[in-house]
Amino acid sequence: MSDGFAAPQVVLCPGGPMLVRGARTIQDAEGDLHDVDRPLVALCRCQKTSAPPWCDATHKLLPPERRPDA
Repeated sequence: MSDGFAAPQVVLCPGGPMLVRGARTIQDAEGDLHDVDRPLVALCRCQKTSAPPWCDATHKLLPPERRPDA
């Protein structure tokens, strides 16, 4: 039986964040749950953000070879 919610959609941005559409919560690497109050969120993949698990665009300051998917 469905709870009426579709599964979140995930897109990996080359060299950048993971975009998640439709999530109600996000679980980080430590197992902590973060409530989501927006239809689309960007999650950090470079591990350099100052606001984990959220992307703060720090990946743009990294040399290309240090960005995700390099």
